[in-house]
Amino acid sequence: MNEQEFITQADRYLGGEMDVAEREVFERYCRENPAAAEQLEQHRLFLQQLRDHAQRAAFKKAVASVAVSYRHSAAGSNENARKPLIVTLWNKYKINSLVAASVAIIAVFSTLWLSGYYKTIQTTTSNYSALRRDMNNVKKNVNAQNAVIRNINEQKGDPAGHFGATGFIISSNGYVVTNYHVVKDADSVHLENTKGESFRAEIIYTDPANDLAMLYISDSTFKAPKSTPYTFKATASELGEDVFTIGFPRDDVVYGQGYLSSQTGYGGDTTAYQISIPVNPGNSGGPVLDSKGNVIGIISGKQTGIDGASFAIKSEAMLKSISAISMDSLENKLTINKKNALSGLKRTEQVKKLQDYVYMVKVF
Repeated sequence: MNEQEFITQADRYLGGEMDVAEREVFERYCRENPAAAEQLEQHRLFLQQLRDHAQRAAFKKAVASVAVSYRHSAAGSNENARKPLIVTLWNKYKINSLVAASVAIIAVFSTLWLSGYYKTIQTTTSNYSALRRDMNNVKKNVNAQNAVIRNINEQKGDPAGHFGATGFIISSNGYVVTNYHVVKDADSVHLENTKGESFRAEIIYTDPANDLAMLYISDSTFKAPKSTPYTFKATASELGEDVFTIGFPRDDVVYGQGYLSSQTGYGGDTTAYQISIPVNPGNSGGPVLDSKGNVIGIISGKQTGIDGASFAIKSEAMLKSISAISMDSLENKLTINKKNALSGLKRTEQVKKLQDYVYMVKVF
């Protein structure tokens, strides 16, 4: 059946001109040919649009006719003469207007359903995975959980955390950045370095829109390190550029290497990159650096079911978020380092220097 023949048969089918036998043959043909079934649905929508257009045209014509009659009936009843034209038109044609509007709304939602729009939304949402790591099973026991929270301030050691992730220093006097989804609803936060030392941290700023959170190490035992060896890149990185990250998907720091695979993040997010580094729960909040030792982003999540499809918030977005913090509200000045000490070093040397500035974030 060629296209013209199909359109002719479709018109007869949709117009109710076929007998029972013809309808069965036509419906079987559409079932066996998905392209024909799709074409039939498109033709159905097209005819509906034509009918809607005809109804609108008829309505406009009727409105024009009423307007003419209104101008020639000024001597009519006082009640009708006092009514504005729009009121008269509405009273006369409100049923037709409501019907036309209802048909249009139904057509829109039917088209979205047929096109799989709602299924796409559901699938898209479920395909993104934030990378917060379960540290233990305390959260399954409400009484044990409450006991841990009550004892956090009493314990000298580091209690078992509920969730873990990664954070890294952005200012040598104790300011650390991580993901907002890591510390959301936290009762207490501790940071542990690669030497096993643990420090209490306070959440001083959150930016849910960019999935960023700023922490401050308030522990008296914390000794500020030297100036951070890396800088933060405020311009876009190139597609295919070599990048690497370190973080805590385990209790030990883990290195990952790959390349920048897209200038945009999940769902076309322009504030993020897609990178080809396999990451796991616990990598959230870890730095992404280029070969010169510039931080270009912060690991935030990955696409489930696809190895190496990970996403990182651009450092440009992070710097803008930091600039929104009221410096008067900070206990110490937050200073971003502008001197890169990693450029020109071998990768192993870069990682060795970097490790002292990356922390496991433990959330209670």
